[in-house]
This record gives sequence, structure tokens and C-alpha cells, in this order.
Amino acid sequence: MEKANSEEAGFEEVSDGVYLADLAIGERASVKLWRIDPGAELPVHEHDNEQIGYMLEGRLVATAGGEEVTLAPGDCYRFPSRERHGAENRSSEPAIGIGVLAPPRKRPDWGDA
Repeated sequence: MEKANSEEAGFEEVSDGVYLADLAIGERASVKLWRIDPGAELPVHEHDNEQIGYMLEGRLVATAGGEEVTLAPGDCYRFPSRERHGAENRSSEPAIGIGVLAPPRKRPDWGDA
């Protein structure tokens, strides 16, 4: 068994004000802790991975399929493989959540956005 603790996760800034930390990487899925600072935007992108996540703190406006959806603590979301999506933190507090990607993904390639 492997154990990880979010308090000890090392965030890496992958875009201005957007941070990711690996919590677990398995053979078929990976778990990421993410933080998007106030005013920061996750670029619209797509990937082969299915992505399922859960909001822990803050608020985030997610975009997918030309629609905007506000996510708040307790909300769960899913982006199918190859669906173009992005997010923006329009609030004054950081947005924090957990994302599961299958198959696993190490570092995002924003060049494909």
C-alpha cells in the first residue's frame, strides 16, 4: 500500500496561478490535488484522459462544450476523454480540489490547448 498526505504534497505551478500536486499515481489512474488562485485561469485544453474531480474549497467557473458551470465545495464533476474544457477562478479565494485521471497523467501539456 502507498499513502500520501495532501499537507505534504508539493505543488508545481503549471500555468500562472494554477498548481498541481501528485497524490497517487497507479497503473490505470492518477490522483491530483489542484489549486487555482483568485483571478487565475486554467487554459482550455483536451486530453485522452477521462477526468473526474471533487471541489474541496472555493468556487470555480468551469467551461465545457461552450457552457459555464459554477463549482462549489461538495460538487463533483466529470470531463469525458477529449472534451475541451477549462476553468477560471473569479472569486477572491483560492479554489482547491481533487482530480482523478484515467489513464494516469504526469504533467499536463498546455501546448496542446
